[in-house]
Amino acid sequence: MDLTGEFEELFEDAPCGFLVTGSDGTLRRANRTFCELTGHRAEDLVGRVRVQDLLVVGDRIFYETHFAPLLALQSTAREIAVDFRRPAGGRLPALLNAVTKGDAVWICVFAATDRRGYERELLRARQEAEQSRQEAHELARVLQTSFVPPAMPDIAGIDLAGVYRPAGRGDEVGGDFYDVYETAGGWAVVLGDVEGKGVQAAVVTSLARYTLRAASARANTPSALLAVLNQAVIDQRSERFLTAVQAQVAISADGCRVTLALGGHPPPVHLTPSGPRRIGVPGTLLGVLPKPHLVDAAVDVLPGEAVVFYTDGVIEAQRGRELFGERRMERVLLAAREENAAGIAARLVAEVSAFQSDVLSDDVAVVVVKAGPADGASRSPERSGTATMAR
Repeated sequence: MDLTGEFEELFEDAPCGFLVTGSDGTLRRANRTFCELTGHRAEDLVGRVRVQDLLVVGDRIFYETHFAPLLALQSTAREIAVDFRRPAGGRLPALLNAVTKGDAVWICVFAATDRRGYERELLRARQEAEQSRQEAHELARVLQTSFVPPAMPDIAGIDLAGVYRPAGRGDEVGGDFYDVYETAGGWAVVLGDVEGKGVQAAVVTSLARYTLRAASARANTPSALLAVLNQAVIDQRSERFLTAVQAQVAISADGCRVTLALGGHPPPVHLTPSGPRRIGVPGTLLGVLPKPHLVDAAVDVLPGEAVVFYTDGVIEAQRGRELFGERRMERVLLAAREENAAGIAARLVAEVSAFQSDVLSDDVAVVVVKAGPADGASRSPERSGTATMAR
């Protein structure tokens, strides 16, 4: 091909590589810019090789199976990413724009070293972000498991179960916790909810759980225990507050007696043959006032009856503008009251989850205490005494 004068100079020294090929890809021209970019000599290329022969193996296949057919069909192709082989070794990342004119194909070759490097860095950053997200999720999961017992104690006379499920994808530490441990007067059941999420909430959650255990040695009523916790949170000068319910369970041949105090927490539900009823006297939030209003209340739980403790993630679960609410919760509990403790807890959490299409807007924790004969004969050994972190 004859190119003369000013056009020849523009062709040879254009700011991008120029190639002219036949329909089969055989090179007819290669400008000086292309040769400088790739390290090839024009005399080694023109009439001797096809453009696809200059590409790395994968891109050569792509050229023949996609690039060439696209040109034949549309007469144009834009921003096709390929790598040219350099004769001295290495590659030149490039973007190709091509147009068919008569029996020739004109190809612009734009060096894309910086762009491809940016793309690789972007991919690496995305991979690192995904790895960090997975690590954060695992860290949150491990930390959260420390806020609930690995398994409920096996106690003759009562059936125990606990379920915790985190909000969203579970990649942030929540503030819900529960615990069950033995005391001088029987067994303590604790369930609480620290305001917010993240590291600060985790600090208060850990403080709450272990403060109540330690205080059980010197405080003998639920209200006194919550008062100790209230002062501990205030002394820490945390910006977080919490709600909690502390209960003492004393087992007898006629079931058990549950004595409890509420620190701003939703009242538990007592499931009886005549229906559900709320128990406990409302109290103030913990970690806010130096002298909170905390009152002890007691209820006798007969064999077959249950007390269901829960965090506000149950009743405040939201679907659009609709709340799960207390009435829906009571209907679910009534339908499940003949099941053992694990069945009741699992049914309630499952219904809350389904209500929100399995993506919880807030953490949910549920603990169920179901009374039975003092010898434990009516319990289901394979399902009693369970603690679960549902995902």
